[in-house]
This record gives sequence, structure tokens and C-alpha cells, in this order.
Amino acid sequence: MINNYYTVKLEGSDEQIIQKSRFIGYVKRVETEDEAQAFIHNIKKKHHDATHNCSAYMIGEHDQIQKANDDGEPSGTAGVPILEVVKKKELKDTAVVITRYFGGIKLGAGGLIRAYASTTSQAIQTTGIVKRQLMQEMTVTADYSLLGKLENELRNNKDYILENIDYLEQVTLTVAVENGQEERFTNWMVDLTSDQVSIEKGEQKYMELDVTEE
Repeated sequence: MINNYYTVKLEGSDEQIIQKSRFIGYVKRVETEDEAQAFIHNIKKKHHDATHNCSAYMIGEHDQIQKANDDGEPSGTAGVPILEVVKKKELKDTAVVITRYFGGIKLGAGGLIRAYASTTSQAIQTTGIVKRQLMQEMTVTADYSLLGKLENELRNNKDYILENIDYLEQVTLTVAVENGQEERFTNWMVDLTSDQVSIEKGEQKYMELDVTEE
């Protein structure tokens, strides 16, 4: 599992008119090629009367699966420009379909490339990008006398996320820590409480943080 990566939020769309042609961009997070193909099929079904439904997707931890389809546009003027935007934004597990309704004015190869690329960028921006950060859950068990101090310190520390508090015989706090920062967190807890807590590792999972595009 990689430490962090960027992808899109679950699904979104946007559109623009360029020289009387209508370009509609659809974006979806996909984790398998079957999911990507199903998404493309659904958009094609929705817009069966469109002139073109061009698409691209990039899937896998190491971008192992990369596909682009011009769907009848001149070779290299649609699918590849869509894929290049996804690559430039360093997005993983992302599929994009751009639907075009021809407006009567030919754009030429350069115009098509710009139109498909800009529609892709706009649709991705509207959908939103997230950073998926691999986190390690840590459980901290302590006496109730330490709860106020622990809760206050954790809520004021931007490096860690206090996820849950269980009120049992002792109090147990579940904290999400960036993968690789477990030792630093443990040392901080020990110093904070004069070594009066017990700390255990829980499961690893990805957490999503919103990314603001420049």
C-alpha cells in the first residue's frame, strides 16, 4: 500500500459550449477496469444520441491500467488529451467520459485537443480532488484522570485525528496517525502522560483529505 495518493471524489460532471458544440464531462472514481467500462457504458447509454462519447481511465497503485478511446474523433484528438489531464493531475483510479454534441463548426485537431482537455480539467475541478492518506489507528488506554488532558492535547494537535473515545473500565481513545509516524506518536504520548498509558496498534486504512486546486 502506498503512503498517499490523489484521486477524485466519488463522482461529478460539468459542461461547456465551444464553437456551438456541447461538451459534457463526467468523472468517476473507479478501482477496477470493469467499473470503468461499466461507467463508460452507462454514459454512452444515457447519451446514445451524442456525436461522440470519448473516454480515458487510469487505474492501479502504479497506474498499471491506462486506456484512451477517441470514439470516432480523429485519432489522438480526444481520448489521449483526456488521459493526459488525468496524468498531469497525478490522479489514480479515475475514469473520465466526455460527451460531445456537434454544433456544426469543425474545430480542427488542435481545437479538439484543447476542447477535450479543458472539459476534462473543468469536470475534475467541479467533482473535486482528494488526497488519500494511509493512516495507522492507535488505541490509547488510560485512567479517567488523564482523559481531559489527552482529549485536549489530541484535539489541538493537527498531526493526529482523534476518532473515538470508549468509556469502559478505563478510557480508550482511538487515534489516526500517519503511516510511519507511530513511534513519534508513541513517544509524544509517553512524555505527555509520564508513561501512564498503554498503546496498541490497530488497523491501517486510508483517510481522505480535500485538496484545493490552484
